[in-house]
Amino acid sequence: MNDSSRRGNVVLVHGGFVDGSGWQGVYAILKADGYNVAIVQNATFSLEGDVATTHRVIAAMPGPVTLVGHSYGGAVITEAGSHEKVKALAYIAAFAPDQGESVGTLTSNPAPGAPVPPILPPVDGFLFLDREKFPSSFADDLPLAQAEFMADFQVPWGVHALNGTISQPAWRSKPAWYLVAADDRMIPPPVQRSMAERIGAKVVEVPGASHSVYLSHAAATAELIKQAALG
Repeated sequence: MNDSSRRGNVVLVHGGFVDGSGWQGVYAILKADGYNVAIVQNATFSLEGDVATTHRVIAAMPGPVTLVGHSYGGAVITEAGSHEKVKALAYIAAFAPDQGESVGTLTSNPAPGAPVPPILPPVDGFLFLDREKFPSSFADDLPLAQAEFMADFQVPWGVHALNGTISQPAWRSKPAWYLVAADDRMIPPPVQRSMAERIGAKVVEVPGASHSVYLSHAAATAELIKQAALG
């Protein structure tokens, strides 16, 4: 085993509307602590396509993998995590669907009074967030200039990805950890806690954190991932 993988292997999966570059802070911490880290760059056109891409990254790792997903990436790791090399799952303010569920079904009946993500009507099968409302809904604890930049480089999220259903949820057979963003306005914190409880995850909460917790609280995010990697 080479020096960079002496602590273990981590694969990071981004969510919808963003790309893998948002993991840079978490990546730097994990690398400095001796982990071998790979970041999946998913097209987010379909769940099936994203799972296949994630599987290719997992297969290229030199040993057992801790698989990490943010937001929609939680659906990806729930399906992709059944790969034989995956030993643990870490959900970062992420969806954790069960068999036959999708992100679409999990968000179809929001609780009364819960914040509603400013997702615009689909165009040609793809979704975007309202640019003006992006900072307050997705990245309220980041500097405004950074949040506005994220709003302007949004990656189109495919409706097929939103509605992709889970066939075999990996959390039923793999240990899971969950980081709750306590001030999330995309996935309400009570929903995060409920999903974490359902999958039997070990839970850590970050007070005041937005949906962009993996950016704004990279150290706390990396710490939870290390807990998952160490088991």
